[in-house]
Amino acid sequence: MTTPTIAWRDGALELIDQTRLPAELVSLRLTTVPGVIDAIKRLAVRGAPAIGVAGAYGVALAAAADDPRTAPAAFGLAVAALRSARPTAVNLARMVDRVAAVARAAATDPGATDPVSRALAEAHQVWDEEREASLAMGERGADLVVDLVGRTPVRAMTICNTGGLATVERGTALAVIQTLHERGVLAEAIAMETRPLLQGARLTAWELGRMGAPHRLAVDGAGPFLLARGAADVVLIGADRVAANGDTANKVGSYSLALGAARAGVPFLVVAPESTVDGATPSGADIEIEDRGPDEVVAWGGVATAPPGTAAVNPAFDVTPVDLITALVTDRRVVRFDQGQTLT
Repeated sequence: MTTPTIAWRDGALELIDQTRLPAELVSLRLTTVPGVIDAIKRLAVRGAPAIGVAGAYGVALAAAADDPRTAPAAFGLAVAALRSARPTAVNLARMVDRVAAVARAAATDPGATDPVSRALAEAHQVWDEEREASLAMGERGADLVVDLVGRTPVRAMTICNTGGLATVERGTALAVIQTLHERGVLAEAIAMETRPLLQGARLTAWELGRMGAPHRLAVDGAGPFLLARGAADVVLIGADRVAANGDTANKVGSYSLALGAARAGVPFLVVAPESTVDGATPSGADIEIEDRGPDEVVAWGGVATAPPGTAAVNPAFDVTPVDLITALVTDRRVVRFDQGQTLT
């Protein structure tokens, strides 16, 4: 089945509160820019494409609150706050800038539709593009997996959540798994639990169950060992930013899987829309990695799991070097890094 994550209804942004899953399926109704920013920062909405869409609609809310024709400074402050809500995922800043540019252009064109309508129309276009991208990535990625593995059914390993919850429908890496399942060629999906916030356990397992796909859950540290023992035929991950050279930032733990896959001779595929490819960032060394502070590491669900005063380091992402990536699958192309292909 398909999980709709984000929708615009009656002048408000509605989205699934992912912090409440899997216990409760609850939707948030957001009508202000601070509300959108809070949802992004606390991971009520997460996944690079999804927060890009949320940011796009946030600009429409900003234009409604502070019309760029009469309050350009206030509008600019709201836009800046939106685009900086999470620094690693390029989609957020890119989509915020895109919709803001449309609103500003409308504000200076006497013959244009009002900025709010123009911004909202552009945000709808972003939503449509991400949905179409998910469909295309699922098909293109499934074709590549079967070609690389050379047999069916296929056993796939993945980390974090890359399904409809991370986009608007279907997803990126999980869209490939869903397409394999729909084609009847998925033997099993192994989902990494994804510490410290357990997106794999809470969200991916939930989505796999809803689509009826055979799956098991594994602790993060078991991934490379399972690959060494032949438990999976392919590793599929998403991306929050793909640098110009192909280095990829994704949920922390992805780099470990890439090392394990390389050692085991298992294809390692990054699945992400073209909107996540950032030609302005030369390499992974130039990607800002968000550290979310110690609270998520030293406690879970408000219950301390470490002694009081324990310091922690909590990078939300890591960077997988391009030489460990077999291929990048986007909505428009497949780039075979293992065959010397590049993004340009």
